[in-house]
Amino acid sequence: MEFGALIKYYRTQRGITQAELAKGICSVPHLSKIENNSKEANEETIALLLERLQISMEEMEENEEKIKVLIREFSNRINFYLKEEIEETYQKLKLIEHLIPFSKYIYIWELFKYRYLLFKGKMDEAEQQKDLLYKQKKNFSQHEEYLFRYYNAVFLMWKGQYKNADDIFDTLHTENNYQATDGEFLYHRALVKSSLEQSGHAIHFGKLALQMFMNQHNFIRILHTLMLLGINYTNSNIYEEAEECFQHIIRNAELLKEKQLLPQIYHNMGHLQFKMKHFDQALFYYEKSLELQPNINQHYLVTLYSIGEINYLLGSQEKSTECFQEVNSLAKDLGAKRYRLLSEYYLLLMASPVKGYKFLESKVIPYLEEVNESIEDLTHYYKMLADYYNGKGMVLEAFNYLNKIT
Repeated sequence: MEFGALIKYYRTQRGITQAELAKGICSVPHLSKIENNSKEANEETIALLLERLQISMEEMEENEEKIKVLIREFSNRINFYLKEEIEETYQKLKLIEHLIPFSKYIYIWELFKYRYLLFKGKMDEAEQQKDLLYKQKKNFSQHEEYLFRYYNAVFLMWKGQYKNADDIFDTLHTENNYQATDGEFLYHRALVKSSLEQSGHAIHFGKLALQMFMNQHNFIRILHTLMLLGINYTNSNIYEEAEECFQHIIRNAELLKEKQLLPQIYHNMGHLQFKMKHFDQALFYYEKSLELQPNINQHYLVTLYSIGEINYLLGSQEKSTECFQEVNSLAKDLGAKRYRLLSEYYLLLMASPVKGYKFLESKVIPYLEEVNESIEDLTHYYKMLADYYNGKGMVLEAFNYLNKIT
């Protein structure tokens, strides 16, 4: 440990002057140089100074080892997504946090705090930690600099800045000479590629991450990666592999007591069944998802909207109307303009197809184009309008929307 800085810390904390501490051990100038780390002190002098402060060198060395073990444990528990255990280790580290600045783990600890805040979703605090670390980055080792850039990419990803995050991941991968990195890095790369709708790349990195997690027996991260692969297989119309992923997760989520994950699994399985045009099965999984969602939030809204859409396709107009009315109300409360517009579209469509399609053309599609909605969703609505105009014999209007699809 940095014994000089540590001695100064405890001396000032206990209200002891340099003269009082140095008396009979060394000169005051000598102590001052030790405290400022400008002079090496022999072990005997350090031991006497610590003894006067009622601290043993053995205790300090034990603390150094304790910090090392807890830091490693903290990293492993985050990698294995062990929520309760992460909190337990974090609190242990907080109890000895005042000693960490005197060890060689000072920057690693601050970097892992950044990682912890990202893990907890505390984005405002994470941003403050990022700014604090930026001021110290000139002191980082090569590995510490790598971690800082990696966690910054994760930060950008959670802020929705996927292209910027992807650029950092690509650079880090290139600097690593394209060698295999750990499962977490590959998982985050896959997640960003998925968010950028680059399903092929997402599947590639997801499969690499899955293999690493399987080698480590990292069961929770295996489920997360299978979920990611299932979503991207679905988006790529590779339905058999997608269904296999989701079935595997459903079988194992209960075993691992991952009840918070089940609503997401059922929703994504519902979306897969929807794309396969198995509407009864899609409705079954969407309803299972909704039953398990404890909070009325954006996720609840999306699932409820999907249930309304399926009921509409199945001809259950009363149930569909009920769903879309609730979606519309919740969307206004949550400020979710997309779902407010879409629910209004379906409610109008059921009351008057002419008004519904006019609303789709004048309000919904311009909004979705403005916010760069996914190509798949826009294609769905372009085709609806093309079919509508074609049925009306309005060939030019139909062609206009078919042309947008191609």
